[in-house]
Amino acid sequence: MIIQQVKIEHLDELVPLFDAYRVFYKKDSDKEAEKEFLSDRIRNQESVIYISRNEDGLATGFVQLYPLFSSTRMKRMWLLNDLFVDPDFRGQGYSKALIEQSKSLCRETDACGLMLETDKDNHIGNQLYPATDFELDKDHNFFFWEAN
Repeated sequence: MIIQQVKIEHLDELVPLFDAYRVFYKKDSDKEAEKEFLSDRIRNQESVIYISRNEDGLATGFVQLYPLFSSTRMKRMWLLNDLFVDPDFRGQGYSKALIEQSKSLCRETDACGLMLETDKDNHIGNQLYPATDFELDKDHNFFFWEAN
């Protein structure tokens, strides 16, 4: 298993995984727009993306992290925004390896931690995250305002 940081030359391998991730979350497929979105994140250094590969070099999954800051901790933190493994490769440790790489980024950047959210009906994720030492925050409310 190989985990590597995505560079612009990996975009053609990343887009099908990103597309499948978005479709999983009931968004319309739009590979051209997805490629542009990911290209902008990479070129502008607005996110860190890691891709997982099997022993044959085939892309199997990805994780995308966005930088945030905690004022109370006065440190950087990372938002683990996207995590996806191709269904053909699930149950083989790719998700856990991508999460471990995310934790390494956190340590390397002296960040205070990782945060994430997932749907309540994402049964796989809701089992995976506690198994990788994430704790469900039951003490805070999560609010969202959507611009129209």
